[in-house]
Amino acid sequence: MAIQPLDIATTAAESLTLLDLQRMVRFTLEERFNVPLWVGADISELKLNRSGHCYLNLVEKGAGEGTPLAEARAVIWRSAYATLAKRFAEATGSELRAGMRIMARVVVTYHEVYGFSLQIIDIDPTYTLGEVERRRRETIARLQSDGVWDMNREVELPCPVLRIAVVSSATAAGYEDFVRELGRSPFAFRVTLFEAGMQGDAAEQSIVDALARIAESMDDFDVVAMLRGGGSTSDLALFDSYRLASHVAQFPLPVFTGIGHDRDVSVVDMVAHTMCKTPTAVATHIVELAMEQWALLDSVAQQVRDMAVSRLATERLALERNAAELGRSAVVLLNNANHRLDVAERGVIEGARRLVQDEWHRVERAQDVIDSRSVESILRCGFAVVRDKDGGLLHIDDVGLGSTLSIELYGGSIEAEARRIDRNDTRSKSSKRSKT
Repeated sequence: MAIQPLDIATTAAESLTLLDLQRMVRFTLEERFNVPLWVGADISELKLNRSGHCYLNLVEKGAGEGTPLAEARAVIWRSAYATLAKRFAEATGSELRAGMRIMARVVVTYHEVYGFSLQIIDIDPTYTLGEVERRRRETIARLQSDGVWDMNREVELPCPVLRIAVVSSATAAGYEDFVRELGRSPFAFRVTLFEAGMQGDAAEQSIVDALARIAESMDDFDVVAMLRGGGSTSDLALFDSYRLASHVAQFPLPVFTGIGHDRDVSVVDMVAHTMCKTPTAVATHIVELAMEQWALLDSVAQQVRDMAVSRLATERLALERNAAELGRSAVVLLNNANHRLDVAERGVIEGARRLVQDEWHRVERAQDVIDSRSVESILRCGFAVVRDKDGGLLHIDDVGLGSTLSIELYGGSIEAEARRIDRNDTRSKSSKRSKT
């Protein structure tokens, strides 16, 4: 639409006053913008005056949410604010706040002193809901594109879960409920609070800093519990931020969330290892994990006991069978050994008897030989023993003429004198050769 320039002739002599100029601007704007307009903008500042009027600063952000492209002051008068704020909160679950994008129906106004401003007479809450959802989807798509969407859910859950790092406000009722619920269990949980602001403009940085402190001593903890006891949708919108969700998704310990959403699930909930509705629910879940792990250990212990009892019974039965078999084997071995001893004894006795008999027969034979060679036996055979005074004579050469000889015969002896000596020539020659 082409806008016709105003035909206002002025000279130094015929000039306008500042008030005249401001009134002309006001009249022109009121004439040109004589009906309300729907305008989309971000709330950069919002202040509720004690009088009941709500003063805002609206901006149109540039690329990358850098320097604003446009900016204007706005006001919701007390007569309209209560109705608009209530309807907006009922529809969105959130109060009007800075950082929110709204679709407002405005009346263009101009004041000679305060300048250009917009009077908000209506707000479309469905636009804000759609904008919030759009930003959520952008955050989700970016996390998935970064490849970190499933990282924390894939972190292995330690067994058991007893050492808990908590990110929460120290005075939050949700944190107190969490500690109280854990205290009702029979398990010795160790809870360490890493205090962080959970609402307001500084909350995001505060939570990120708390996570960084936990990461520095992560070996001391099993899981992280991020707790906030509910709040309005606007208060909980920080859990849809890309920066915070990215930190949670890539955190090296499993993260349990109990942020307190009544209806929606935040992006932080989506990327966390385990999402619970409330801090109490987080504590209940952790206690249930401990109970499951305890039951598992008890089951394993019972299985070990049952296996031990069964093995002992089997081994006892085997031992009894082995003992009985050993007893039977011992009896058999003893009987065999006794039999062998009896056989050996009989063999020894029989052998000894045969040996004694053989020796006795040998002795008898020797005795027979001895007896057969005794003087008496020889004499009985017709032989005689000739002795001189010095004893027995063995050779004729030992006898001299005139020697007195004793001749022993069977049955007696004769004393004689050698009067003649007849020598056998063969014997003599043999004797002489032997002497030679």
